[in-house]
Amino acid sequence: MEASIKNLKSDDVVIIGAGPAGLTAAYQLYKRGKKSVILEKDNVVGGISRTVKYKDYLFDIGGHRFFTKIDAAREMWKEVLSDDLLHRKRLSRIYYNKKFFFYPIRPLNALSGLGLWNSSMIILSYIHAHLFPCKKEDTFDQWVTNRFGKRLYKTFFKTYTEKVWGMPCNEIRAEWAAQRINGLSLLSAIRNALVKQHQKNRKNLAKTLIDSFDYPRLGPGMMWQAVSQIVHQHGSSVCLENEVGEIEWDGEQKRVTSVEVKGDGRTKRIYGKDFISSMPLRELVQKFRPPVPDDVLEAANNLHYRDFLTVALIVNKSELFPDNWIYIHDPLVKLGRVQNFKNWSPHMVSDMSKSCLGLEYFCNEGDELWNMKDEDLIELGKRELEVTGLVEADDVEDGSVVRMPKAYPAYDTTYMEKLETIRRFLKGIHNLHLVGRNGLHRYNNQDHSMFTAMLAVENIHGANHDLWSVNEEQEYLEAGESS
Repeated sequence: MEASIKNLKSDDVVIIGAGPAGLTAAYQLYKRGKKSVILEKDNVVGGISRTVKYKDYLFDIGGHRFFTKIDAAREMWKEVLSDDLLHRKRLSRIYYNKKFFFYPIRPLNALSGLGLWNSSMIILSYIHAHLFPCKKEDTFDQWVTNRFGKRLYKTFFKTYTEKVWGMPCNEIRAEWAAQRINGLSLLSAIRNALVKQHQKNRKNLAKTLIDSFDYPRLGPGMMWQAVSQIVHQHGSSVCLENEVGEIEWDGEQKRVTSVEVKGDGRTKRIYGKDFISSMPLRELVQKFRPPVPDDVLEAANNLHYRDFLTVALIVNKSELFPDNWIYIHDPLVKLGRVQNFKNWSPHMVSDMSKSCLGLEYFCNEGDELWNMKDEDLIELGKRELEVTGLVEADDVEDGSVVRMPKAYPAYDTTYMEKLETIRRFLKGIHNLHLVGRNGLHRYNNQDHSMFTAMLAVENIHGANHDLWSVNEEQEYLEAGESS
């Protein structure tokens, strides 16, 4: 549904990025009878929530649970997907010290895997942490230690987190832990395992403890392809392989006036009344013309990201393991997480005698892992799967690689100060609305990215929501009622 941008009107809303946030904005505008133009530099919609097709096998760029506390997001999923939204049971485990541990924690399983001595030390460490907690909770290690104890932090959190971010845990801000695992502690995990929760009480569970979720029949990309088709059919333009260059703004009127767009071997300039951006915040600020003040540019230049690649492997086995995904907490392998897409939806695999796995590697664009040839990454994946005992290398018959730059906005120890400098500057530009994970440099889940877009559309129509506050309240992020 790629469209031309030659017939745009000056009062159309210009949306930068065709991921969940950008397409949600376009969808909400369509519901109000408004048209928009969506500019996407990639050749596919969905952003990190896309679904990739390789030889009739489907795989995600990471696994994307469709679970939310936000009614509007849930309603939009159901409105667009209807019967194509499946309800799935969750099973996930941790691979640690050549053993598999259920996550969330199951006491008997953990006891048998760690042994009586280690389990006793973990409990004593947990008690010590509650009697003598870290007075500061500025960093990830301090936050987790206060809730789980230092021994369990080192056992199950340290290695995996440093693999994800490529930096020590004492250089990661506590906000990331608060967003991703808020509401979960050793005590709550054990309580969840020992006490059967009645459905009416499930709203009190942390998101990490939710044992079921919704999922599109053909993966999350199915959702965003459908939204793209809907808005296109109602007059909006979805322009793929159109990259935004310079962003022209008027310093006196405090508004964006136009954007330069590069596509089809040509450069165009388009104008709009309002602009919604989900592009990485660093790039957005760098593209302003005339340039932004020096302190704002310096802050943007020093925002960091973590990149990501998926090695999809086709395995000549109908059944491998029952998990949806497995966290790999082994420092001896580079592998971070394994997705078993057949267990997310059986429709992801065209041949039921085979399986499709997604091996997730966290890296930095341009580093050794990122620059490895696809065939070498496939061989690496085969070797590391065999090390874990999940799959024998000889059973892997094919593979594919997808790289995703700027998958995760980094929460290093100085990012908040940089972000505040940028926020102060952008706050005065009244017709620019930042949405989504990279647009706000906030580790949003898909539903939170969607919600920022919904609020942005309301702001265009007279509301005054603070988009930066979405996903700021810890309870708001993690607590929720299972759909």
